[in-house]
Amino acid sequence: MTRVESNSSTKVVPGGGPVSGTPVEVVMVTGLSGAGRGTAARVLEDLGWYVTDNLPPELIGRMVELGASADPPIRRLAIVMDVRSRFFTGDLPAVTEQLRARGVPTRILFLEASDDVLIRRFGFARRRHPLQNDSADGTLSAGIAAERVRLAGVKAAADVVIDTTELSIHQLHRKLEEVYGGGTPAALQLTVQSFGFKYGVPLDADMVLDVRFLPNPHWVPELRQHTGQEAVVSDYVLSRPGAEDYLRTCEHLIELTTQGYRQEGKRYMTVAVGCTGGRHRSVAIAEALGQLAGRTLDSDADGAVDTVRVLHRDLGRE
Repeated sequence: MTRVESNSSTKVVPGGGPVSGTPVEVVMVTGLSGAGRGTAARVLEDLGWYVTDNLPPELIGRMVELGASADPPIRRLAIVMDVRSRFFTGDLPAVTEQLRARGVPTRILFLEASDDVLIRRFGFARRRHPLQNDSADGTLSAGIAAERVRLAGVKAAADVVIDTTELSIHQLHRKLEEVYGGGTPAALQLTVQSFGFKYGVPLDADMVLDVRFLPNPHWVPELRQHTGQEAVVSDYVLSRPGAEDYLRTCEHLIELTTQGYRQEGKRYMTVAVGCTGGRHRSVAIAEALGQLAGRTLDSDADGAVDTVRVLHRDLGRE
């Protein structure tokens, strides 16, 4: 799927003059400490939002202006605010209305949770509440209560309020995807990477495939100087007994795994394919698997623009 967006409009933003280009959509992400702001920021980033943390109010207009004129333009800007932000010494709803009045689509997302869940989360993280020291008795409960009072006006002005008390991280991910994903699931990026076991297994691999059971073209004199990207080696590797069955099995395994990744809110997957030196067998299998996976993801994407990359880590080594 290809998305085409017009960039012919002109908008005015606070803190600057007219800005030519695609208008920037803004979401203010705020709420109670421990309610899931960090998770929301990561989800929005996966959904294609440009995320910034605790941006001073006087720089918001400038950030919108820069985003609209960037190449490529920043079309969706998420600003994460916590109770320590300078916003809360002023009036966040008023700043939001100023942006809207100047033609900048702006929403406030507020995250909250029950006191007992927040206390349990702070206990797990072994962190102090940001207002704990400012409360009357210095307790966590008092800090949470003080924060609720301070953020009451922001919550009342919020466009979306999400209570994360009963939500898992994956459920929160899906809820945010529904609201801010633009109507389609977030894309999944699959990386198929060849490597040589003699140089070590890639540390970021989610799945490791070992193709050393296939005959090694290195021991065929006329193939030794070629690589798995060349047809003469690729045809040799893929024609060996078991190679085709192995590819189909791996294709099915990747299909099942990526479906599970979607359900769990994971958007990145790296499949590492290894042989001895990372020059012949792993390269040929990685190329073939990338082609198969590309067709599989396209058929199951549900409107998301998925991508498949094929990389060869050790191809240039001697």
